[in-house]
Amino acid sequence: MSFGEPDSPPESPCGLSHVDSGGSARMVDVGAKPATAREASAEALVTVSREALELARSGNAPKGSVLETARLAGIQAAKACGTLIPLCHPLPLDHVEVMPTFEETGIRIVSRVRCRASTGAEMEALTAASVAALTVYDMLKAADRAMVIGPVRLLEKRGGASGAWRAEGA
Repeated sequence: MSFGEPDSPPESPCGLSHVDSGGSARMVDVGAKPATAREASAEALVTVSREALELARSGNAPKGSVLETARLAGIQAAKACGTLIPLCHPLPLDHVEVMPTFEETGIRIVSRVRCRASTGAEMEALTAASVAALTVYDMLKAADRAMVIGPVRLLEKRGGASGAWRAEGA
């Protein structure tokens, strides 16, 4: 293969597109794939103590507005996904929405990402939800170091050759 030719994926012994025939990690060549509308949503849950949750609800958390800071961090993270995940393609995102909400035992973060690209937006949605959850932890750690982040999961994806997918119960 010479430089500039499309990279046809060598057969991986484990059937994974990001692993070459020698077992090494590789970035998949998506250059020949058409750009199509794609959308993905993900969620992360942060379980916090009653005291920390009340601080966040009241707006008296030591570092400021927990939900707004987490929302902005999630948006920024989705935009940076291609630099954070080694084999992830940078995507031209059309829209990123991060919606943190208070729940009885913590904070639920739902992210939604849309783009027109040659590869899906699942990683951007998962990264947005994950970094927003980490930001909640950072914002409330003075009040509760025992917070639990998780589960973090993909809720839904649409577009591309594999079509639509939705998590059970989503």
